[in-house]
Amino acid sequence: MGSAKKSNTDRKARIEEMRRAEQARERRNRILTITASVVIVCGLVAGGVVLVRSQSDGGSDTAASDSSAKGKFVTGKDGVKTWEGELARNHVDKAVKYASVPPVGGDHNPAWMNCNGDVYTKEINNTNAVHSLEHGAVWVTYNADAKKADIDALAAKVKKTPYTLMSPLGEQKDPIMLSAWGHQRTVTGASDPNVDTFFEKFVQGKQTPEPGAACTNGLSQ
Repeated sequence: MGSAKKSNTDRKARIEEMRRAEQARERRNRILTITASVVIVCGLVAGGVVLVRSQSDGGSDTAASDSSAKGKFVTGKDGVKTWEGELARNHVDKAVKYASVPPVGGDHNPAWMNCNGDVYTKEINNTNAVHSLEHGAVWVTYNADAKKADIDALAAKVKKTPYTLMSPLGEQKDPIMLSAWGHQRTVTGASDPNVDTFFEKFVQGKQTPEPGAACTNGLSQ
């Protein structure tokens, strides 16, 4: 009888000890879980601060760069403005703040706009068009003040001229402008003789950084 009571007492003691051990494990697990949660939250907060700071400092992929062109335009006797200074040629995946509208060079997107006589009816991305200029293309742009007859006539000329492209550009100050890498001029209309002169000189002209590079297999609308 005494032996049975002793056995029963020992069993209760073991059960109580197991319960205490289980409770201790649960407390440790709760502490570990809370600690891990705090670490994760702190990491997220720190990451958010870094992201906000990088965006405010211009460190995001969409931040504009204003260092792609250093210099100024000099207008020649023929009316052509020539950029005197450095035009960067880096491939970038971000927006670029160019020194002129339209731009005549600078950092640009790795993809070019098709410029094999391509006429676009909507505005195109400047960073892609600048890549086309690097390949030796002439870019014809116009704003809302350009006459429809001039737009149609220039479009017809572009369509039959390899290494050219055309698109509207509402921000430019003159109705019709012609741009090549490092060069630009305003023309009065499609019949202005300076259109042919500019094309003859700058389509795959000496200014071309990458002569013979493709004007197809790029981007299009």
